[in-house]
Amino acid sequence: MAIVRDLRVLLRFQGFRRLLAVRLLSQGADGVFQVALAAYVVFSPERQTSPAAIASAMAILLLPYSVVGPFAGVLLDRWRRRQVFLYGNLLRALMASVTALLILGRVPDWLLFVSALCVTGVNRFVLAGLSAALPRVVDTERLVIANSLSPTAGTLAATAGGGLAFVVRLVVADSDAAVVLVGAALYLCAAVASLRIAKGLLGPDRALIRPRVSTAVTGTARDLMAGVRHLAAPSRREAAWALTAMALMRFCYGAMLVLLLMLCRYALTSTTDEGLALLGLALGASGAGFFAAAVMTPWAAGRLGPGRWIVVCAAAAAVLEPTLGLPFATGPLLAGAFVLGLTTQGAKIATDTIVQSYVEDGFRGRIFSLYDVLFNVAFVAAAAVAALMLPPDGRSVPLVVTIAVIYGAVAMAMARFELQ
Repeated sequence: MAIVRDLRVLLRFQGFRRLLAVRLLSQGADGVFQVALAAYVVFSPERQTSPAAIASAMAILLLPYSVVGPFAGVLLDRWRRRQVFLYGNLLRALMASVTALLILGRVPDWLLFVSALCVTGVNRFVLAGLSAALPRVVDTERLVIANSLSPTAGTLAATAGGGLAFVVRLVVADSDAAVVLVGAALYLCAAVASLRIAKGLLGPDRALIRPRVSTAVTGTARDLMAGVRHLAAPSRREAAWALTAMALMRFCYGAMLVLLLMLCRYALTSTTDEGLALLGLALGASGAGFFAAAVMTPWAAGRLGPGRWIVVCAAAAAVLEPTLGLPFATGPLLAGAFVLGLTTQGAKIATDTIVQSYVEDGFRGRIFSLYDVLFNVAFVAAAAVAALMLPPDGRSVPLVVTIAVIYGAVAMAMARFELQ
C-alpha cells in the first residue's frame, strides 16, 4: 500500500519520528480531554443540554484564543519549539489534573471552564509549533507526504484518544474525572517524548530569535502586520485563498458537530449512555474519513494540485452532506461523518502544504497561529448559528441546506482562483 511505503520513507528521518511521537501523544491526550468535557457538559444525566448551552461552552473555551493565538505565533518565532512542547505538555498535565479535581468537587461551571481554558490555551502553542516545525525534519520533496501523514496521524490519535475516553467512561469507571486524569497522564508522556529531540533541531534559526520576551510581546501588532503583509504578497495569494476556504469549511464542520451532539443526545437515542456510544461511533467514522484522506490526498494533490484538491473536497461535501444529513437517521449520519472527515481533512492537508510551501520559516509561527485563530472564530460562529437554527432535538433542514450552500460557494470560489 502506498501509504505504508510513504510512512516507511518518512520514518527513516529520526527527527520526523520523534516529532511524530510528540504529536501522537499530545493529540491523543487532547482527544481524551475533549471527550471527557463533552461527556460532562452534554451527556451528564442531570443536565438538560441545549444548542445554546453548547454554543456558550464553545465560546468560553475557544474565543479567548482569538487573542492568545497571535501572541502564540510571535513567541513561536522566538522560542525553541522543542521547549514549547516540553513545558507546554507539562503545564497541560498539571491543569488537566486540576480540572479532574474540580469535576469531583462539582464546582460551578465557570470555574471548570477557566481550568479547561488553561489546558486548551496551551494547546494553541503546541499545535501551531508542530505544524511550523515539520519542514525542519523532512526535505522539501517529501513535505506533501509529511503533511498528509503527520497531521492526519495526529487527528487519528485524537480520535483514538476519544475512543479510549469512551471505553474508560462506559466500561472502566463511570467518572468524567477519571477520564480527565487519563488525559493528564498522556500529556506527561508527550512532555517526556519531547526530551528525545535536540533543542535546536526544530528551530527557529538562532539568527531569527529575539532574546527578550517582553520586547516580543509589546511588538506583537507590528510583527503580526508583517506576517499579514507576507501572506498578502502576490506570490502568496494561493496561501491566503486556501486559508479562507479552510476557515469556511471549518465553519461547516462546527455547525454539523453541534447538530450531531444534539441528535446523539436526544433524537436518536433514549439514554445518555446510548448517546455517548453513538457519538463514539460517529467520531470513529469521522476518524476513518481522516485516514482515507491521508491515503488519497498525496495522490490526488499530486495529480490535481493542492488547490484543486480543495475544490474537489468542498464540492463533494456540498453534494453528499445534504444527501446523508437530511434523513436524520443513524446509518446516513455515520456515513455523513465519514464524508465530512474525508473532505475536511483532505482540504486541511492541502491547506497546510500550501501555507508551508509559500510562507518563509521565520513567519510560519505567526501564520499558523493566525490559521488557528481563523479555526476558532469559525468554529464558535458555527456553534452560534447552529444554536439559533437548531430545534431542541437537533433536526434542522435549514441548517443542513445552509451548510451545503457554503460548501458549494467555497468550491466555486476556489475553482475560479485556480483557473486564473
